[in-house]
Amino acid sequence: FTQVLTSFDSDGFSLGTGSILNQSGQTYVAWGWDAGDGDPVSNTNGSITSTVKASTTNGFSIVSYTGTGANATVGHSLSSAPDWVLVKDRDNANDWIVWHSALADGTQHLKLNATEASSPNATYWNSTAPSSSVISLGNNSKTNGSSQKFIAYCWHDVTGKQKFGSYTGNGSASGPTITTGFRPGFL
Repeated sequence: FTQVLTSFDSDGFSLGTGSILNQSGQTYVAWGWDAGDGDPVSNTNGSITSTVKASTTNGFSIVSYTGTGANATVGHSLSSAPDWVLVKDRDNANDWIVWHSALADGTQHLKLNATEASSPNATYWNSTAPSSSVISLGNNSKTNGSSQKFIAYCWHDVTGKQKFGSYTGNGSASGPTITTGFRPGFL
């Protein structure tokens, strides 16, 4: 197989021929978020300086940082506190650690690549929900390992574009009704 992703382009991306994501006769879907125009910028809002590409209009930012191995904060450059944060250690094959506003205070987490329910671990988020300027990080190798390189994807609600929340199932075939205020394209 040739390369899966061959380039990022001004209007999307290109896939290599023979790529596992470009098989003849197969149907695929890709979802992308606009992180704004321009180059990434330095963000010094937290105790860790981060490099951020953000769109406050779209409520989405990409945050790159190097962990300290101690309790810390890292700036996200959004206009309000994130509702959903995904963090991945780029140096190791660790889990994708998730914080969501439905988990409230920062003592719970999810793993994007696992099927387990939310569980307590105060060290991922230092028992603190994200603020309007920073994400709190604990002394944990999966979100803030010393000298490890991390990437964080952050989103917040934007009226008419994206909505974050939770619901409780009712066991009925018709299920609960969730109101977003717009027709979702991705759920």
